[in-house]
Amino acid sequence: MTSEVRNNTARHRFELDVGDGQTAVAYYQLSRDVITFTHTEVPQQLWDRGIGSKVARGAFEYARTQGLKVVAKCPFMSAYVVKHPEFGDHLR
Repeated sequence: MTSEVRNNTARHRFELDVGDGQTAVAYYQLSRDVITFTHTEVPQQLWDRGIGSKVARGAFEYARTQGLKVVAKCPFMSAYVVKHPEFGDHLR
């Protein structure tokens, strides 16, 4: 597994390669200065290994560096920001 989360702007999602041709993703919608996280997917056999958290951290760090406000409609992303209040300042 590579440790780099990338922003695939064409597919409106953050991606993390997790091996065997599989990818963990966090989908988003972007409008002006707001990014809305809508859905997160991690291959089921890799649940409970912190992969979703790596994708979330990368997505929230991207939002911070771009000066974007965040709407976390995805339950996973919403729960992540509760556990990591350092990203709460960007919630809308």
